[in-house]
Amino acid sequence: MIEMKVTGIVLNAASRSPMILLKDSSERRALPIFIGQDQADAIIKALEGHRPSRPLTHDLIANIFNDCNITLERIIIHSLTDDIFYAVLCIDVNGVKKEIDCRPSDAVALAIRTESSIWVLEEVVADASIPVDRDADLAEREAFREFISSLSPDQLIKKGGYKEQH
Repeated sequence: MIEMKVTGIVLNAASRSPMILLKDSSERRALPIFIGQDQADAIIKALEGHRPSRPLTHDLIANIFNDCNITLERIIIHSLTDDIFYAVLCIDVNGVKKEIDCRPSDAVALAIRTESSIWVLEEVVADASIPVDRDADLAEREAFREFISSLSPDQLIKKGGYKEQH
C-alpha cells in the first residue's frame, strides 16, 4: 500500500467535474478521483479548517467517532472497477478492528476531519495514477536498466536471496 495525501480539489478540463487529487510522498504520482460537487465542497471546507455553525454530515460522523471512542485508523482505497473507486474505513471500536465500505470521497472527507492516513493499494495507483514528474520517472527507469544490465545471472540470484539447491 502507498500512503497518499490530499493535495486539493481540481476541475477536470473537459467535463468541469471536480476531482480529489492525491499524491504519494515523493510527489511523483498523482491519483485523480472524480467526485460530486457536494463531496468536493465538504473536502474543501475540511482542508481549509472551516468549522460550520452546525455539523454537516462528515462533521457529524467525526463527532460520533470521537464521542463513542471509535478511532478511524486509516482509509484504504482498495480497488478500481469500471472507472469506480472503492474504499473502506478502517476503524477500531474498543479494540475490535472493522472495515466499513465507503465511497472514497466520503472516506477522504472523514480522514481529513479525523487526521487519519489515506492509503491506496499499489495496483490502484499503477492503474489510475498519472505521472507528475516524467523526467524523474525516466531517470529512475534508466538507472534501473543500467543496474540490471551490469549484473550477471549469478549476481541476480545472490541479490534475490536465492540459494543454490543441491
